[in-house]
Amino acid sequence: MSFIAVVPARLASTRLPNKPLADICGKPMVVRTAERAQASEARQVVIATDAASVQAAGQEHGFTTLLTRADHATGTDRLAEVVEQLNLPDDAVLVNVQGDEPLIDPQLINAVARLLENDASAAMATCASRITDAAALFNPNVVKVVCNAVGHALYFSRAPLPWARDAFAQSREALPSGLNALHHIGLYAYRAGFLRQFSSLPMGPLERWESLEQLRALENGHAIAVHITDTHPAAGVDTPDDLERVRRQCASQG
Repeated sequence: MSFIAVVPARLASTRLPNKPLADICGKPMVVRTAERAQASEARQVVIATDAASVQAAGQEHGFTTLLTRADHATGTDRLAEVVEQLNLPDDAVLVNVQGDEPLIDPQLINAVARLLENDASAAMATCASRITDAAALFNPNVVKVVCNAVGHALYFSRAPLPWARDAFAQSREALPSGLNALHHIGLYAYRAGFLRQFSSLPMGPLERWESLEQLRALENGHAIAVHITDTHPAAGVDTPDDLERVRRQCASQG
């Protein structure tokens, strides 16, 4: 297996200013994330950022760090620029490891990369875990994915999917037995050739309504393979409370 892990890190954040540089036990969060990616089977780890300060932090800790444009709408668009900067061949596989995931499991990175390498019919690969409580299913901040019989995504939504019509007509307090609801995890693998196409694909109404960039691929007819993991990974860092949680966990691990 041969792939490149790319850690996109945008400096601006509404809820947590300068998030990539937030200190976690003596190292910036983006570096902690890159170190987790480095523990995977990736042949190279690259940080891609829009800020010179983040570039300097990555380089200080020995990571290849590319300065990319500040106007990218999504992390996927930023990866497309990485493909051009590195002049990668179309069949190169890249895994997008979001820069605010300092606890990401390296084995999950491997699994998504391997899934794409083994599925020539898919343009992308991602992952999901099973939803086990009704609160998560009805939470719009929990993105759901439904898949077809061969494990490709049919749709991603913030709405509760699948909708158990008869069961939910009686109660929404618990999940009906056997409902295969999946919580989408924002980890993606792509081939470089598809990334070259992605930024020129038109943004469709589903992506605009749901604010989910992966829908751009589906709306334009590209397949997304989905790896199902038995364990949902630790949450990323979106808020100051999240940051404190990660700091405590880091400190407890010595």
